[in-house]
Amino acid sequence: MAAASTSGQTGLAGFALAEAWRGLAYGVLSSPLSRLRPSGRTPERLLIAPTDLRTADPTAAAEIYAGRFAFGGELADAGGASIFEIVPPSEDWARQLHGFGWLRHLRASDMALSRPNARALVADWIRLQPKHPPIANEPDVLARRVIAWLAQTPLLLEGCDEAFYWRFLKALTRQVRQLRRIAPHAPKGLTRLRALIALSGAALSMNDRERVVRQAVKWLDAELSAQVLPDGGHISRNPRATLDLLVDLLPLRQAFTARGIQPSPVLLSSVDRMMPMLRFFRHGDGSFARFNGTGDTPVDLVATVLAYDDARGKPFLNAPHSGYQRIVADGALVIMDTGRPPPIGVSAAAHAGCLSFEFSVGKQPIVVNCGVPHPGNERLRRLARTTAAHSTATLNDASSCRFLTRPRLSGRLGEVIVSGPETVEADRQEKDGSTALIASHDGYAGRFAVVHQRRLALSAAGDELRGEDAFVGRDGRAVNRSNKDSYTIRFHLHPTVSVSRANASAPILLTLPGNEIWEFVADTPDLALEDGILFSDIRGNRRSHQIVIYGRAQHRPAVAWRLRRIALPDPRPPTR
Repeated sequence: MAAASTSGQTGLAGFALAEAWRGLAYGVLSSPLSRLRPSGRTPERLLIAPTDLRTADPTAAAEIYAGRFAFGGELADAGGASIFEIVPPSEDWARQLHGFGWLRHLRASDMALSRPNARALVADWIRLQPKHPPIANEPDVLARRVIAWLAQTPLLLEGCDEAFYWRFLKALTRQVRQLRRIAPHAPKGLTRLRALIALSGAALSMNDRERVVRQAVKWLDAELSAQVLPDGGHISRNPRATLDLLVDLLPLRQAFTARGIQPSPVLLSSVDRMMPMLRFFRHGDGSFARFNGTGDTPVDLVATVLAYDDARGKPFLNAPHSGYQRIVADGALVIMDTGRPPPIGVSAAAHAGCLSFEFSVGKQPIVVNCGVPHPGNERLRRLARTTAAHSTATLNDASSCRFLTRPRLSGRLGEVIVSGPETVEADRQEKDGSTALIASHDGYAGRFAVVHQRRLALSAAGDELRGEDAFVGRDGRAVNRSNKDSYTIRFHLHPTVSVSRANASAPILLTLPGNEIWEFVADTPDLALEDGILFSDIRGNRRSHQIVIYGRAQHRPAVAWRLRRIALPDPRPPTR
């Protein structure tokens, strides 16, 4: 990692100190000796079962019954042994196994064996609990397991014998007690919020837990106030985080109602603010824009969550607290990142994509960012976080943010962002029905004394997107003539977009499914068509193309380009 700025060093030092204290407290509270303490009085019964909004696949139940567990594209076969005793294929696979989210597949199945199979697997986990790896007791995994067990109590407890009933309640109580100890000291961000949501849901589900409910709500309100921004975005600036939070918060809101308890104003306000953000980040095909750690979108889950949106209003166009802008015109959509990096404590998955944008028409994505690969591939995940993996400009092949890569520190703190744009300006202009965004960032000013400026303008008919990328000095004037900095402007295309070019000086033609054709032109001869990639954390990576503009700030400090529709879709049905 190159030397960070003074402010970056100060922020990193403060974060490291805070993490050391948090880690010390968490280590003491989550130690094996701590977990061996009495779990307290076991509740006599569970009063409610919170709803599980996640999509279930009944066909997966047969695989689970056969001892085959597939998570994130990785398959493990128990081979007649306990699935909890085999060597896991990866840490991410182990986290999903011990999180028990897969119980919902058994509940959705109509197989007669699903219920006893689910009970046998949970009983097996309880029996082997002292032998479980540390991953099983990580705060996020523990919270996911508590949420899953509570939601699936109709599957697990209906018709069970008394011995299993009390073993289950005792094991659940012990885990909730552990969660209560560690939740306030869990890592910042979604992990801590999920732990507090799980704790609140457990307290509401168990009888005679009024004091715990009050404490959990107090902790949860404080964390929601700190993490949910005024415009409804999450402090991490990850669009997917909003969806993940709502998937857990909506059932919690229902749980309060089921118990006859009024949800706190903070919880209600947070949900109300987050709902419009789902529509803000959503393209016409239902997918989310790929910014700051968002990969492929589970479209069916988005639809499920949006069914809870009573307002069903149009998404707003400006999310200033989250740092995003949106332009809509006759079915065409532009979403642009105009924000600073998130706070260092929640930046371990954030990207260096300032001023990048995505562009779609109807249900067809055209210009995208590269997304994120499967969690198990750290090399590709690092690549996906770079500026080059986004539809924006890089300077001297460097990213606009710098990440913590020293193994000794990143192993403890994560590969957080230690420096990046400190001043990001954005302005919207409306003229003759056309909307323009004018934005700039100083992520390269400290190293190269250059500021990147970008202007995007979408026509009122949605058939033309004009842009200009400029590179100026820190004072806003032209760069020094001795400046030899080189820039690269990338436009990553969606894999379903076909590209062609007659010759090196001809426009680049983009053919969409259905034969709608767009052309890309720029006022520079240094325009190339190159191979690209779209990362996927769900479906697998796909090959694509990227349009690339090369230049030097001293020779060509500004480049204008245009993406224009030149042919409408073929009205004839496709031949088979």
